[in-house]
Amino acid sequence: MAGLLFASFAYLCFNLVSGALALFLTGLPQIAGAPLPITVDASIWPPLSPWLAGAIDLGLILLFGLQHSVMARPGFKRWLTSFVPPHLERAVYMFASSPALLMVLLFWQPLPGMIWRSDDGFVTLLLWALYGAGWLLLVAATYMIDHFELFGLSQVWRHWRGTPAPAGGFRMAYAYRYVRHPIYTGWLITFWATPQMSASHLLFAIGMSAYIVVGILCEERDLIATFGDRYRDYRARVPALIPGFKS
Repeated sequence: MAGLLFASFAYLCFNLVSGALALFLTGLPQIAGAPLPITVDASIWPPLSPWLAGAIDLGLILLFGLQHSVMARPGFKRWLTSFVPPHLERAVYMFASSPALLMVLLFWQPLPGMIWRSDDGFVTLLLWALYGAGWLLLVAATYMIDHFELFGLSQVWRHWRGTPAPAGGFRMAYAYRYVRHPIYTGWLITFWATPQMSASHLLFAIGMSAYIVVGILCEERDLIATFGDRYRDYRARVPALIPGFKS
């Protein structure tokens, strides 16, 4: 029961921080006059020089990227499960991801400057619709495989019930038939779809996009090690992020 409570808490924390990220990118807390107006363009900290602020921001992205990628590697999983029960490994990963992402939001340092701004109402509405579609895609893509397995709940539930884990298999469900990483595609849309691309937002988008590229390289290396030629064939046929664009 303790494992179920921990996994549920980790799941709740990650979803709350992800919701905070959604607001962080829209600037809504600042617009609405929230008590903590933390957004990609507003901070609770005293302003810093652009060079120092940019260095801190890149450092925050790097720390998040290291946590998110290193903990997902098989070698780290083997080390972690030497003292954490295997059925809790994924829940621990999700739990650690929450403070890592929250640190990015809380300590982000805004940069001066605006790269582009839309003053056209239709274009603004279209970009916000695209932003929402990005979130919808990334959430839907988790259910196209196994949402609760991905977030570590199924493993704990099976352990509590004493049921064996299903045989792992390679699936190409729904959006995965058109792009190999629809979750990452959704993330990229949310990073870039905005009617107001400030210098801060641009740095965030570039930094997180770079992390996604590195994450894909690491993840696909592990998938090839697991599925071999079957994944190589899939990778040769299906684009990574954009339908019809093989790279």
